[in-house]
Amino acid sequence: MSLMEHLEELRRRLIICVIALGAGSLPSWYLYEPLKDLLQKPYCTFLSENPSFRPFEGPCALYISGPIEGFTLKLKIVLYLGLVLALPVVLYQLWMFIVPGLTNRERRYAFPFIASALILFAGGAIFAYYSMPRGLSFLLGFAGEGVVPLLSFDRYVSFVVLVILAFGVSFLLPVLLVFLEMVGVLTPQRLASWRRWAFLGIFVFAAAITPTGDPLTLFTLAVPMYLFYEAAILIGRLLRRQKA
Repeated sequence: MSLMEHLEELRRRLIICVIALGAGSLPSWYLYEPLKDLLQKPYCTFLSENPSFRPFEGPCALYISGPIEGFTLKLKIVLYLGLVLALPVVLYQLWMFIVPGLTNRERRYAFPFIASALILFAGGAIFAYYSMPRGLSFLLGFAGEGVVPLLSFDRYVSFVVLVILAFGVSFLLPVLLVFLEMVGVLTPQRLASWRRWAFLGIFVFAAAITPTGDPLTLFTLAVPMYLFYEAAILIGRLLRRQKA
């Protein structure tokens, strides 16, 4: 394909992704309340475990500071959920965009590629969600005694989504490495020679994105990522044997 044909193909794939996002956002509008409660639950858990951080007596609550903030916040959450629902379509379009550069044998990996990416992303997101109360306790504890947080719902949601995305994307490491091996950018031998640096880089990355800052959570994230790295080397070697 020429450069213009590649750009035209990319434009078509992006349009499909935007349509999928819109289609996923429609049911998300009616799922706003349960999703809002789900996002708020880690904060409520944090307050129940740390009652001294309660700004007021009564049930846990997050706050808005403007008359239109409630609408913009709902729209943001709906788009987030719409993107999650559209993720299978987005990944499929990504795969179909790169398929012309792959062999017939490599094209058969479309379903494993999409399924493994979804499962790994979900695993990272779930890990981030359940570590959120400890993360809030660690971060808000820096203010010291006598300081009570009054959290904006908008900023809280942005923080939660950012952490979930960071953990979800980090769990996609093996999918990315196997893909780079398939297109010839990396080789299993090269990845194996980078083991020491990869080990160090993974632990530094895990320390940077772990919200709690405690060694247990850091190791819980870093160890699976390194095992994913080793799994990518093993899968790359198996793929090379199949080609041979």
